[in-house]
Amino acid sequence: MEEQHQDAQFVEFIVKAIVDNPNDVKVERTVDEMGVLCTLHVNPADLGQVIGRQGQTAKSIRTLLRVVGAKNHARVNMKIYEPEGYRKFKGELGGKPMTDQPHQAAPQSAQPSGDLADDLKL
Repeated sequence: MEEQHQDAQFVEFIVKAIVDNPNDVKVERTVDEMGVLCTLHVNPADLGQVIGRQGQTAKSIRTLLRVVGAKNHARVNMKIYEPEGYRKFKGELGGKPMTDQPHQAAPQSAQPSGDLADDLKL
């Protein structure tokens, strides 16, 4: 039984090592005609760490997981659970809200004027 769930334990071990909230890591394992799917649940604050820049961390974990699966003659993949509304929430944290108004040029008074020496007041 232990060897059968080796893939889920592997994902859990790797992810717990890289997140800030390892107690919130949970892996659900399902088997169907396509193979094994490990669904990863983490604290929403840790999603960025698990996904990585441009998805590279998640891609690397999936690659290693496929190697573990191949060793056991199984097709294994990983899905990262994303809470509903997470992307909207994440976008609001990014700074200024998006508006429908076009970008406006800076007023002329904000443009540098004259000689640089005048601006330095030497």
